[in-house]
Amino acid sequence: MPDNNYRLSVIIPAYNAAATIAEQLDALAAQRWSEPWEVIVVNNRCTDNTIEVARQYEARLPRLRFVNAFARQGAAYAVNTGVRAARAENLAFCDADDVVADGWVAALGEALKQYHFVSGPLETKRLNTSPLTVHRPNAQADGVQSYTYPPFLPHAGAGNMGVRRELFEALGGFDESLETLFETDFCWKVQLRGISLTPVRDAVVHVRHRDRMGSLLRQARKYAEYDVALYKRYRPLGMPRLGVKSGIRAWIDLVLGVPDLARAERRARYIWELGWRTGRLYGSIRYRTWAL
Repeated sequence: MPDNNYRLSVIIPAYNAAATIAEQLDALAAQRWSEPWEVIVVNNRCTDNTIEVARQYEARLPRLRFVNAFARQGAAYAVNTGVRAARAENLAFCDADDVVADGWVAALGEALKQYHFVSGPLETKRLNTSPLTVHRPNAQADGVQSYTYPPFLPHAGAGNMGVRRELFEALGGFDESLETLFETDFCWKVQLRGISLTPVRDAVVHVRHRDRMGSLLRQARKYAEYDVALYKRYRPLGMPRLGVKSGIRAWIDLVLGVPDLARAERRARYIWELGWRTGRLYGSIRYRTWAL
């Protein structure tokens, strides 16, 4: 229920984030903005002591609240649950394993006074020092990500995003049927209504990448699978068709690139590409559409 005493609700979906959420809440506790704002931690079936860790910040974040999202596992469902509990007219999303930079709350809060839908840059160096993470490219360094396969509308990750509540609710929130890329889907729905995704340069989030090969491979595979789902959904809405040759060429490049596994600076990129191509193959079969 909206409350005029709040101008921004920061929503953090959390699942077993005890090892990282304190760093995020430290950063939020250090934020300064002239307007009243709140933080909502959404407990999405945590089995560790994430909530116990977070409750230690109630004195430093007096508008810190907790919401349970127990019906099922899923980030889209968790964020939607947080939105329903939010008191502010504007919403900001960040993740429990990242760290917002100084000025993030004020930057997004002020931007949402002028724009309906905003996102900020991701910074990837501070929290990623392992050989597998340090060389990963940063697609959202400028606040939005380009979508190039095939070329379509820009998008952004939900880990650094702000939106007016009325717009979020008008579009039904995030699509909970999508395990991943629900934020990409939301970005496109907004833009197809004629509303721009506006980058806010000062709203920086330090993002933490996965630093295990198996985890990185699974993440890429899942992203690619749901990327095919979006391709099928948005083809009738103006997304260009993918060619057969481009998909076959990508698999040939993957085979030729096997030696990259021996090179630290290229290993993460190759593992991601392997997971991505496998996921697109699976997605093409699952959704009965050619999108290799």
